[in-house]
Amino acid sequence: MCKDCFYHAFEEEIHHTIVTGNLFTRGEVVAVGASGGKDSTVLAYVMKLLNERHDYGIKLVLLSVDEGITGYRDDSLETVKRNQQQYDLPLKIVSYEELYGWSMDAIVKQVGLKNNCTFCGVFRRQALDRGAMLLKVDKIITGHNADDIAETVIMNVLRGDIARLRRCTAITTGTDGALPRCKPFKYTYEKEIVMYAYFKKLDYFSTECIYSPNAYRGHARTYIKDLEAIRPSAIIDIIHSGESLSFKKEVKMPVQGTCKSCGYISSNPVCKACVLLEGLNKGLPRLGIGKPSRERRKLAKMEEEATINGSANESTVLKSCNKSHGSCDCKKTNKPLDRRKPNAEDFEF
Repeated sequence: MCKDCFYHAFEEEIHHTIVTGNLFTRGEVVAVGASGGKDSTVLAYVMKLLNERHDYGIKLVLLSVDEGITGYRDDSLETVKRNQQQYDLPLKIVSYEELYGWSMDAIVKQVGLKNNCTFCGVFRRQALDRGAMLLKVDKIITGHNADDIAETVIMNVLRGDIARLRRCTAITTGTDGALPRCKPFKYTYEKEIVMYAYFKKLDYFSTECIYSPNAYRGHARTYIKDLEAIRPSAIIDIIHSGESLSFKKEVKMPVQGTCKSCGYISSNPVCKACVLLEGLNKGLPRLGIGKPSRERRKLAKMEEEATINGSANESTVLKSCNKSHGSCDCKKTNKPLDRRKPNAEDFEF
């Protein structure tokens, strides 16, 4: 196949996916999740091309999330800014720092490299939604490709996560939540995207995240690549298997509601992002990723000790003087009570 035929086949396959999946409605504003990597760069380029070629009648905007990873995200965002100029699309950048008060660099210092992807994944999903709400868009599209979806199916099977397994192969998710998310690359292989970006000489950032080598997804990716070497159709077969899965009626599925703390969609009273933030802010980063009962007991003990210490300090100050403050100078020598919220550094574990 020559280059021109490859370009045409690649673009029209994505157009076919969009049309058969009824992804867009004329007049919609659609945010492209842009990270500067090959998938999102090709997605922005192809969506602009197909929108003009087939007259979808949608308005495209770029939406990026700055996780606060020095030496990685700051460089990739420079690529996104160049893409904004190259494709003449509006750009909005939201950051973990402004949304949560934490950067990933600061989070990794607290939790280490073992569970950091849990924090980033949860915060990033919510950050995209919050950024999209600021832009008042109707939908978000992401560069998740066939390889990504097959990996997600395998990960959910290994975890026994029925709820996510049920929806992970859907081309559009979140229709009952804040904003629908669509995957135009659902049936597009990663190698095809790499070839398209290379031959089209697109400007993209190719460095892997410096915190991702230990990510659980990496093991699923290695497993699928080994399968693909034996059976070339393994990736698309896994996706079709995920689409065809059926579940017993008696299997209890989580009911979607809203978080009582932040109002974000959640199947629990408090969303995962708020639980993780609570742990970070109280010096217990494993509160949202370890055994909840153990971490909750530790938190309760901290709060109890803080209450006891606070009462003891107040009692000491009151007993230090039996005179009226008019004639006593204890007011000058005693420090005022510390009314701030206790941090982990205030206690010994």
